[in-house]
Amino acid sequence: MSIFVFQRFAILFLITIKQLLMSVLRSIVHMDLDTFFVSCERLLDSRLNNKPILIGGTSDRGVVASCSYEARAFGIHSAMPMRMAQQRCPEAIVIKGNSATYSKYSRLVTEIIKEASPLYEKSSIDEFYIDFTGMDRFHGVLKYSSELRERIIKETGLPISFGLSPNKTVSKIATGEAKPNNQIEITNGHEKSFLAPLSVRKIPMVGLKTYQSLCGLGIRKIEPLQKMPVELMERAMGQNGVGIWKKANGIDSSPVIQHNERKSISTERTFNQDTIDVVKLKGILSAMAENLAFQLRRGARLTGCVTVKIRYSDFQTQTLQKKIPYTAADHELIPMIMELFQRAFNRRLLVRLIGVRYSSLVSGNHQLDLFSDETDYASLYKAMDQIRVRYGDRAVIKAIGLQAKTIGGWNPFNGEPPALLANRRS
Repeated sequence: MSIFVFQRFAILFLITIKQLLMSVLRSIVHMDLDTFFVSCERLLDSRLNNKPILIGGTSDRGVVASCSYEARAFGIHSAMPMRMAQQRCPEAIVIKGNSATYSKYSRLVTEIIKEASPLYEKSSIDEFYIDFTGMDRFHGVLKYSSELRERIIKETGLPISFGLSPNKTVSKIATGEAKPNNQIEITNGHEKSFLAPLSVRKIPMVGLKTYQSLCGLGIRKIEPLQKMPVELMERAMGQNGVGIWKKANGIDSSPVIQHNERKSISTERTFNQDTIDVVKLKGILSAMAENLAFQLRRGARLTGCVTVKIRYSDFQTQTLQKKIPYTAADHELIPMIMELFQRAFNRRLLVRLIGVRYSSLVSGNHQLDLFSDETDYASLYKAMDQIRVRYGDRAVIKAIGLQAKTIGGWNPFNGEPPALLANRRS
């Protein structure tokens, strides 16, 4: 074989490899509804337009679940104590919020995206990842994404932004840079240059503590992190540091997943006033256990582990869990919850928060002991659950749990994330 023939073969081989790589290049869109709760409220009342809006808890312990851009100008952000937010912006309009309203509009957007997308992942009530890989053969992905965004705005009246890139991390960061109500595309090969000037806080997995650790290493922008050897990040922060380094360099191969199988369900309550009322605490725990068991049965799931959480007034938290035979029956779960509570409630202090969690979930339905003469609980639960589905989750409830406020009627097993507001209190 002559040198000329060999060179020609090598060139053709490289061209083929490049074409194969290009053929699998991903196109991932991250769409995020701008100030979603605020936008929903403004659809219902136009008088709220262009005014500072705070949505969240109105009690002394309430926190901000969402705020308008007008409020953000005062340094207000989500998860900030409501009292502090009102001090920074006394003229802000405070709205408690309505999860049913937000769920309704979220479903409208979801239906539009579902109809127009080959594969999407709903990561929260107002966030979506869409995989448009390969659609460039038939449509321009940017053009098609823009048209989808315009359709959402037109049909729902809600502002929405998106980022388009080859992976989920860069697309999510790009969406943040595109806001409010805009779009941005980061083409293949430009991920690092796009990320370089941004703060490391923009990286999705970097919280306040991680940011402080990175600042301790002299890293505040993404560019120095990109240049740092990955081995150094691993020594400094373990596998979490490796993950951060990869995201900083625009490396993310995680797929868009239509539906994640839930491994656990939980609920908790923070009290407006710390309490030591044991009867009240047991009543709320019973209502929590009962409601979560209803959700298990509705999703044809069983739990193999129960957990009780107690947070005292000094913020010390006590958590106990117990492995149990798989079940979804109230009469089996509630006594176990009460047993764990009795063991965990071991300090003579006021209680700030309590919670219940079911984990180690598996598919299945409750089965009774074949050698037992107990009540026909299967028929009883079926009848009660039918009433709850039709009339609400509190239509049937044990007397001990009557004083508990609504625990929640959403279905955790239908692929829809809950419309949890940060102001939920008992």
